[in-house]
Amino acid sequence: MYYPWFLSKTEVEMKEVELNELDEKQPMTGDGSGEKNGSVKVKVPEDSEVKFTGLSKEELMRVAGTAGWVRTRWLLLVLFWLGWVGMLAGAIVIIIQAPRCKPLPEMNWWNKGPLYQIRDLEAFAGDKGLAGVEEKLDLLNQLKVKGLILGPLHTVQVNQEPTVNLKAIDPHAGSMEQLVSLMERAHKKGISIVLDLTPNYESAANEWFSGFSNMALRLKEALEFWADKGLDGVLLYSLDRVYPVSPDRWTPLLATLQVEEVEGAKKRALIGVADRLSISDAVELLNSTGMNLLLPELDPAASGQSWASTIEQLYTSHLQTSQGWCLSRPTKGHLASLVTPKLLRLYQLLLFTLPGTPVFNYGDEIGLEDQESIYPAMVWDYEGPEDETNTTAKELRAELKSRRDWFRALSDLRGKERSLAHGDYVGLHNATTSLAYVRVWDQSERFLTALNWGSAAVTLQLTHPELPAQVQVRYSTDLERHAQDTMVDLDALELGPGQALLLSYPFSA
Repeated sequence: MYYPWFLSKTEVEMKEVELNELDEKQPMTGDGSGEKNGSVKVKVPEDSEVKFTGLSKEELMRVAGTAGWVRTRWLLLVLFWLGWVGMLAGAIVIIIQAPRCKPLPEMNWWNKGPLYQIRDLEAFAGDKGLAGVEEKLDLLNQLKVKGLILGPLHTVQVNQEPTVNLKAIDPHAGSMEQLVSLMERAHKKGISIVLDLTPNYESAANEWFSGFSNMALRLKEALEFWADKGLDGVLLYSLDRVYPVSPDRWTPLLATLQVEEVEGAKKRALIGVADRLSISDAVELLNSTGMNLLLPELDPAASGQSWASTIEQLYTSHLQTSQGWCLSRPTKGHLASLVTPKLLRLYQLLLFTLPGTPVFNYGDEIGLEDQESIYPAMVWDYEGPEDETNTTAKELRAELKSRRDWFRALSDLRGKERSLAHGDYVGLHNATTSLAYVRVWDQSERFLTALNWGSAAVTLQLTHPELPAQVQVRYSTDLERHAQDTMVDLDALELGPGQALLLSYPFSA
């Protein structure tokens, strides 16, 4: 830029500043029209602003190759592997020192829940027979029943061997199609079906026919016939009356009744009932016959010492998976009639907590009582209408429902808890009218049963090296004395007349 000679140096510098500011504000149009369209300010970075871009690959490689970084990398690698090996060694030590789980015993379907006997189908389900039983399967499933023992359903005339037909169904009970339908639906609900095939069941003494060996062959043929239909087992009464003196004759006889099992298929049960044998003879019968389940004669009114002796003999002589506990009999009556309604819940608790399979007669869950007949009609309407005005009827239905809820709760607990389902039995106390024992399995929760069926209160002093000082009340027949979920002391456990308790405590290493 040319400036006149008469301007001083200072004036020239001021002119340059003005021109620079004017240039920064010039319009950004190229047509010279002078219209403003925006302005641009350009900032020139100063030399002092320097950005760090890091080391290049070549520089990093030169640094990484130095002796210091090589030693550092080796040190970190050694520390990593030492830590990994240490954690592995620690895990192995923990696994070795940890208590090992006890292997589960072989459990068959008849060991997983109660069995339910229905001898008179009309008394149980009205005139619908087998179809009526099928209609009640949902209600039975709620009770966690694992097997139904039906009948006898076959045809026979009293003491007339030629009339027995173990493959036929009495028309009054239903048809073959109805039985097959019942079995199919029951199997979908996890309920097995057993038929009572006692040959001469109409006889007052339940005696078998004289043709002992011949009847055994006919029973085998019948068992094979029903197995093809989907039957899960057979029950035979009066084994004590046909039991030979020599086991050598009995063993091959029972062997003919066995049906060959298909590998991987559901096992079929051969259940025997011995009503007139002593416990020692029942033990011999079970050990010599290979029965899957034996129901010996039991006296609910026996003393606590007698109960303890019976349990110990049966428990120590063979696996508990072969032992069944049954107080009520289709031929003798219902549980509430045999032990009185007051003690109904006590004996239900006893049966559900003994080592073995509990077996009940139909109606035992609600305390059904025998009146004119040992086959009273089953009561199904105990729920009752909400607007019930008859106080007596309402209270009766409420009591029936309460009994059923108690039965269902015990049945459900037995199926869930390993100590109750297949745990070891340890006797703690026995007296004239009282009994106490504990069921334990490996590291599972322990369950202690305490019973007093006498008319006076008793105080139990329960001691055992593995028992804690206090335990929790799980179920009680007297909630005023021992409320559910409360803690009680075992050094002086008081039970009122007719009271039963189911107590529990956790495993302690």
